[in-house]
Amino acid sequence: MSDRSADKGGSAPGRLGVFKTYKLYVGGKFPRSESGRVYEVTDSKGKWLANAPLSSRKDARDAVVAARKAFGGWAGATAYNRGQVLYRVAEMLEGRKGQFVHEVAQAEGLSKNKAAEVVEAAIDRWVWYAGWTDKIAQVVGGANPVAGPYFNLSTPEPTGVVTVVAPQESSFLGLVSVIAPVIATGNTAVVIASEKAPLPALSLGEVLATSDLPGGVVNILSGKAAEMGPHLAAHLDVNAIDLTGADAELARDLEIAAADNLKRVLRPRAEDFTRSPGTDRMTAFLETKTVWHPTGSLGASGSSY
Repeated sequence: MSDRSADKGGSAPGRLGVFKTYKLYVGGKFPRSESGRVYEVTDSKGKWLANAPLSSRKDARDAVVAARKAFGGWAGATAYNRGQVLYRVAEMLEGRKGQFVHEVAQAEGLSKNKAAEVVEAAIDRWVWYAGWTDKIAQVVGGANPVAGPYFNLSTPEPTGVVTVVAPQESSFLGLVSVIAPVIATGNTAVVIASEKAPLPALSLGEVLATSDLPGGVVNILSGKAAEMGPHLAAHLDVNAIDLTGADAELARDLEIAAADNLKRVLRPRAEDFTRSPGTDRMTAFLETKTVWHPTGSLGASGSSY
């Protein structure tokens, strides 16, 4: 115990360090896994960092219930309001930058300066997606010309509850890059964090809880994607799944399970999360609603609108 405590944050000699208890983030709260299981998380050199909750099938179901409950309010909020909330998350991350630099450096084996660049890029990405919330509809929606006396308008709508298998190697920048576009467009998320480096994701839950993000919009689980993934892919109240962090075998199995209930699927692909993102991750989980409305006549002249 004394050896471990001496490594925690430069404690004074003879003082017992206070270890952080990492918990899941589900429905705006911080439960332990209902199974009571944990697993050891180590740094890039194999040194013990913390015990993380080993989420169960029941935890995954609870996260889906929370995400579904939050969906109506989040999807119904104005796009401008969602942008404000995402920007607030970026503000909170900026205030806790030092903590995330420390956790990312340990998780990914980076120097402090390199980890700081990663964290700053992740914060900038939140701001980038915050700016898109009230603009994406103008890019992928609009008025359609039709041969007839009708207005024809297409508007994007969120798909619903999205399961996200977070990247395994990019524990923070990659994590932000897959969560932010899902919620920016009005979806809610059930996130399976990186199995080997879950601590930045679990700490992100603490940031989300103290921002203006409603509970249940993002739910973060730690543990084995191979254990939780099949249940979430087959869950009838999950509308889509992002397989970014799944290996080839698991991705194939989850895609087959998702096809049985007609989920939208974003397949894994080689990605460099340091590059500027496009809009494809936002449009991947949007549905297009098209409305037809008859035009009318104005007065005796017969002009129409």
